[in-house]
Amino acid sequence: MARERRNERTAPSVGQRMVGRLKRFAEALETTDSIPERFTCRTIRLNLEPMHYDPDRVRAARLSLHASQTIFAQFLGVSVAAVRDWEQGVKPPRGSSCRIMDEITRDPEYWRGRLKELATPVGSE
Repeated sequence: MARERRNERTAPSVGQRMVGRLKRFAEALETTDSIPERFTCRTIRLNLEPMHYDPDRVRAARLSLHASQTIFAQFLGVSVAAVRDWEQGVKPPRGSSCRIMDEITRDPEYWRGRLKELATPVGSE
């Protein structure tokens, strides 16, 4: 009996508080258009505009990984011809290839480690 009284006086559990807050939010959704006035609402936008990659910048990204054109192409998921064209200035890289090179340029040590993790010596398959 004493134990039951002690439990009655304790604060609601995290789960109980979450359920209560979700119920209040659901009620607010049904009754009002002013959700931002009653609840904290945040909008986050990511700056995902990749840098422009000229031939020198592509080569620098590749060399920061100590990778051949073939390995770099495999890593980016593009053809070797595409990497060659980028480095010769025939065509510029676009889209996700630029975003990945942005990340490589930002933290080349991490990406060198990832490349080493992915490497499998030929003939050991």
